[in-house]
Amino acid sequence: MACLNIFFPKKLRSFPHRRNIRIALRTLHILSGGVLLGGHIFNQPVDALQVWLLATLCSGLLLLLTDVYASATILFELRGLVGLLKIGLLLLVPIFWPQRVLILLLILIIGAVSSHMTGRLRHRRILFAQCRAIDYLKS
Repeated sequence: MACLNIFFPKKLRSFPHRRNIRIALRTLHILSGGVLLGGHIFNQPVDALQVWLLATLCSGLLLLLTDVYASATILFELRGLVGLLKIGLLLLVPIFWPQRVLILLLILIIGAVSSHMTGRLRHRRILFAQCRAIDYLKS
């Protein structure tokens, strides 16, 4: 049970300035993702876009990690699964290079829709929805 308490604490963990850090990360994520997509739409050199790819990937992963730190439950909720889906799609870009703009557009659309869903949907547990160990820790 001690291991479960580490990953699924009864009370969500936080850290100082969490909200401000997440706002800054989200701003960087939207900015860098927009420049990355625009750069590919307008056929800019790949070397010039690498810094924007790195900024998009790092800011997105850090946003996800701030939520995982609070509780790993996010990885079973729709919002966490959407984040993992977007990372997976981004990893497909080098494999399906000619379709990179379409993949990046899909990532943007998924991100926009999922971030504006109601909290009830975003926080809905999709995986292990019937897992009693997680439910026990939440009570």
